[in-house]
Order: sequence, then structure tokens, then C-alpha cells
Amino acid sequence: SFFAAWGQMLTYIITIAISAFFVPHYLGVFWDPLGESPADIVGGILVVVVLGLVNVVGVRESAGVNIGFAVADFLTQVGLVAVGIFLVLDPNLLLEQIDFGTTPTFGDFLIAIPVAMVAYTGIETVSNMAEEARDVGRTIPRGIGLVVGAVAVIYSFLPAIALSAMPVVDGETALALPKEKGGYADDPILGVVENMELGALQGAAEIYVGILAATILFIATNAGLIGVSRLTYSMGQHRQLPE
Repeated sequence: SFFAAWGQMLTYIITIAISAFFVPHYLGVFWDPLGESPADIVGGILVVVVLGLVNVVGVRESAGVNIGFAVADFLTQVGLVAVGIFLVLDPNLLLEQIDFGTTPTFGDFLIAIPVAMVAYTGIETVSNMAEEARDVGRTIPRGIGLVVGAVAVIYSFLPAIALSAMPVVDGETALALPKEKGGYADDPILGVVENMELGALQGAAEIYVGILAATILFIATNAGLIGVSRLTYSMGQHRQLPE
């Protein structure tokens, strides 16, 4: 339990850092410097500090607001998948990009595995709110099962659409390039929207996705802070941290 708890604490810290750091990047649709250093670093620190103070003071968050944003985010991704299937999805192009060992290299493939694992740690944060659930034995397993299903479907299609819109050329894709090189490594969902050629809706769609993504990352940061605080409290009670 000692090693599991400390490992889980590290996972929470990484999740908090990643979520907070990329909030300014998506808000860069309003002011470009937010997507660059040092504004993104300062912005990420401020997000963590503000949420830490909110949790210490004990301001009660609205579960309804969080659920509303989460549903809006999920429906947005469903919409991107549906539109992307008709506008940019090209199965042949996807297969042509893969040359395992070269694109991707074995090293890149191995690095991608832990990155993906960190990205999916959000699923287990369902358990953070277990004490607030009215019927723990029914709603928590059902919630986790539905989230796993939804995530599996969305993230089977969304990367395929992204790589159809921004294919690998000469071993590189705009998805993996930094902003200064014309890439979208810091805000990939925004990159997908920008490369889908939505016509008159392009500008509005970019602003909408930027705001929504930043909000979801803000909520994810707060979920991580709540999770790590409950974990460390439990560790203190079981003599794995100072009481």
C-alpha cells in the first residue's frame, strides 16, 4: 500500500501539471502569447495556486456545472468525429503513414505508451467522488464502464481523423510539431478544428473549442487536486505520511 499510494500520488501530480500547463495554450485563441513560454508556465502555476486556495477555503463547487461542461466536451468530440468522418477521414492515407520501426520508431512507440497511460488516468478519478454517490455499488461501476466505452470509441476515431487532416510527411506530422514550427503539439484538438476546413464556421468553432478545452482542463486540474488531497489525508491516517 505504501508504494501504491506514493505511485498514485505521483500520477496525480503529473496529471495536475499537464492539465494546468495546457489551459493557457487553448486560451491562446484570444491572445497568442498565452501559448508560448513563459506565459504558459506562469498561467499553469496560477491555475494550480487558484484551485489550491479555492479548495483550502472550501468554496463548494457545483457538480452540475462540472457535469454540464463534461457533457458539452463529450458531445463536441462526438461532433468532431462525425464531421471529420465526412470531411477528412482517409483510411488509405492512414495505412500509408505507418511504417513500424520508422514511422513511428520503436523508441517513439515506447514513449507513447506511458504518455497514453497518463492521459487515461482520468477514468479512475470517478472514484474520487464515490463518497458523494447515492448508490455507490451501482453508480460507480456503471459510471466507470460507460466512461471506458465512450473513451474507447472517441479515441479510436479522433486520432484517425487528426492524422487524416495532418498526415505524416517525411517522418513528421503537424500534430507533433511545436507552435513555432507551425504545429499543434500544445493544442492538438484545436489543430484538428483548424485543419477541417469548416468554412464560415471556422472562426467560431476555433473559439468554442479553445474555451471548452481550457475549461475541461481546469476541471481536470481540480479533480486531480481533490484526488491527491484525499489520498494524502488517507496516507497520513495510516502512517505513510506525517499525520
